[in-house]
Amino acid sequence: MVLRGATPADWLIVGLGNPGPQYERTPHNVGFLVARELADRWQLGRPRAKYRGQLYEGPVRAVDGTKVPGAPRVAVLLPQTFMNDSGRAASPARGALKVPLERVLVVHDEIDLPFGEVRHRLGGGLAGHNGLKSLKRELGDAAFGRVRVGVGRPSSTDPEIVSAHVLGRWKQSDDEVATLVDDAARRVEAIVEGAIELA
Repeated sequence: MVLRGATPADWLIVGLGNPGPQYERTPHNVGFLVARELADRWQLGRPRAKYRGQLYEGPVRAVDGTKVPGAPRVAVLLPQTFMNDSGRAASPARGALKVPLERVLVVHDEIDLPFGEVRHRLGGGLAGHNGLKSLKRELGDAAFGRVRVGVGRPSSTDPEIVSAHVLGRWKQSDDEVATLVDDAARRVEAIVEGAIELA
């Protein structure tokens, strides 16, 4: 079913995180930070409450704000369902915007990568990430793109310590976090604009 007023998009960018001020400055919300950075760079305006999330939409614009002929149309979604139910926002958005699964690009924190490292891939395992599990469940497949943003792993594998690591405040400086967000946003831009392959 296509929702009224939905405009097809070439790409659906899903930034993962948790709503609420208590989560804003945490590694688990790096997907939200990157998504907002992209919305600013592409000058998509203010988000609308849609598909159980905050949705930015529009064509990719040049740095100076001018329209680029033939530029891809993007939708940037920040699910407001909490991380573990992210798929309940992404799935209806994908359906309404008619985005092929391989053009869904999820930006998320990755504890198995050192802080500062950014990688991308199409499909693959879920690495125990509850947001990715929800997306696979609701989208029906794990063959969506990912931009994995390294936030590092604590020295212990104790689930409570790992949870405190991703849900606690960043241990890095604001400048270091800003550089990480910039690197991840550049990676998404390169994928969307066709400069690098997602596979």
